[in-house]
Amino acid sequence: MAEEQAKKPIEVMYETDQGDSVKLNPQIVRSYLVSGDPSKVTDQEVMMFLSLCKYGKLNPFMREAYLVKYGQEQATLITGKETFTKRASSHPNCDGWEAGVILRSQGGLEYREGAFALPDEEIVGGWANVYRKDREVPVKVSVSMQEYRRKKKDGTYMANWANMPGTMIRKVALVQALREAFPETFGGMYSPEEMPVDDSKLPTEPIKTKQVNGKEASKPKKVGKKDVENMFRMAGNDKEVVMEVINAAGYQKPSDVDANAFDGICAEIAERYNAKYRQEDEQPQQEEEKQELFDEVDDEDLQDIIDDMEDEAS
Repeated sequence: MAEEQAKKPIEVMYETDQGDSVKLNPQIVRSYLVSGDPSKVTDQEVMMFLSLCKYGKLNPFMREAYLVKYGQEQATLITGKETFTKRASSHPNCDGWEAGVILRSQGGLEYREGAFALPDEEIVGGWANVYRKDREVPVKVSVSMQEYRRKKKDGTYMANWANMPGTMIRKVALVQALREAFPETFGGMYSPEEMPVDDSKLPTEPIKTKQVNGKEASKPKKVGKKDVENMFRMAGNDKEVVMEVINAAGYQKPSDVDANAFDGICAEIAERYNAKYRQEDEQPQQEEEKQELFDEVDDEDLQDIIDDMEDEAS
């Protein structure tokens, strides 16, 4: 019984504040909800994302949450830009807010409402005041531009920080003030402006699947027979390599792989194959023997291997 429960796919179901029913599992996350490279996302990062969405009642299909992953860097979990202000507006104790930029001038620092600044004015930070109906004193936050203005690896500023720094730093201050004023609503949530990501590249269009608003939509397209064969050829027909990769991605068998995730899956298979069989310290004779084995497997043998795996997984 315990073994059967361990093999049962992980899945979470919940309702958002808008009444949308959401179902998530690792396969759905990797197929639809990763910004970047789905094949590099770890199981732990997927579980953290599932927890963020469930306990925050966020609908990632409506872009209320993002899982951002590039290369081997740690994944970044982000809450959508408008989630903070939308939820704060509907909070029964919210009594409004003020936010703006901090400018440096000859007379000292100027706290200006909004994000307007002349070309020759220096924005050095952002500020925000959030008011609650049940408190006499507002929550006040000010943040430094130097601390949050993000740069790319080449040393230049990320697009939105370069083109509209006032808007970005104002949003950082406002989000932090809202989180401090309403910790039960925004605890553990961070906006794109606060995190080391280029938010200008994050997709904003809703994801149309049968998981959105409980409405039936087009089902995810699965890989075809030729795609499955290509997975095995990239793995040198090694069943273990293929299964390691697709299981890590949340799939039970090769034919379950979503077409949108196919390229990432293949890249990961190729990397696993190279790591397993093409080490620099391998003897040339061993490498030659493996290549001969790879060449000897014909299409009929390959199909037998695939059929066996499909039967085992079913």
